Amino acid sequence: MNKIAIFRALYLGDFLCSVPALRALRKHHPHSTITWIGLPETIELASRYNEYIDDYKVFPGFPLLTDHFNPDLFADFLENIRKENFDLLLQMQGNGSIVNNLLTTFNANRLVGFCQENLTEDANFLHYPSALHEIRRHLALLQHIDIPSDGEQIDFPIRDADRKNFENAPLSLKNKYVCLHPGSKAEWRRWPIAHFAKIGDHFIRKGYQVVITGTKSELDLASNLSETMKFEPLIATGRLSLGGTAVLLSSAKFLLTNCTGISHLAAAVRTPSLVISMDGEPDRWGPINKKLHKTVDWSKNPDFQAVFKEIESSPFNEPNTLSGEG
Repeated sequence: MNKIAIFRALYLGDFLCSVPALRALRKHHPHSTITWIGLPETIELASRYNEYIDDYKVFPGFPLLTDHFNPDLFADFLENIRKENFDLLLQMQGNGSIVNNLLTTFNANRLVGFCQENLTEDANFLHYPSALHEIRRHLALLQHIDIPSDGEQIDFPIRDADRKNFENAPLSLKNKYVCLHPGSKAEWRRWPIAHFAKIGDHFIRKGYQVVITGTKSELDLASNLSETMKFEPLIATGRLSLGGTAVLLSSAKFLLTNCTGISHLAAAVRTPSLVISMDGEPDRWGPINKKLHKTVDWSKNPDFQAVFKEIESSPFNEPNTLSGEG
């Protein structure tokens, strides 16, 4: 098993949910060359895990998998990927309905992944365990080929460059601050700004500084939240790298966010959080540590007061610091 590849052409949260499987794979195959095949957006993220990943191949896209597809780029990619002669190719993309046929063209010696039906005649495929959390799903795939788990915790290495990015921002932070992250890749997965604003104001009344986080593309969203609030928050949106954001989160008292990648980043740095699940899949995407992280399934219970109740029961909270107003 000299050369192993993982195919997962997805984004931040999806990548982070794969980290426990990556760690288990490296522990079981310490001397193998492990290659990640993914989108250009996760190159920098993958480089952070150089203890687990040795090489990165950019996947140029494919119909029904990505928004863009260039046949010429894909032809070059496929030609080069076939030359790699991977001993093992792990399909960690989904239930296999689209991607399995694609991955057979990579010509790996062994393809292991998920399928929609039980292929009892083929031990390389595991029936897609849709009821499992995303982290546990990938660990189950490895266990299917006798690779044991090394724990479910997401680790996120913080580097010196991350600390420098945070220090050079600079942000006028107080000792007690909480983060609000209103952004999400899909607009329909964003909790209403007015709700974020009410909770942000409530935190400020109780003596916390409110810090709005997000990427540069979400700056208008952050400005909208700031303008909706009665009290002035600190806008860190667009001012920090991913690693710098991890440094910010690591000292935060709390994070309130939609269902997005930053919830897994908070889980990695062990910052208490409340995740508003807008997609109706909290059991799949919500943080696993239910004591440290709370989840509200807004698709089933769109109750603003329920959010306050969950905040009150969060382990970061001091007695009687929050009430259910709003």
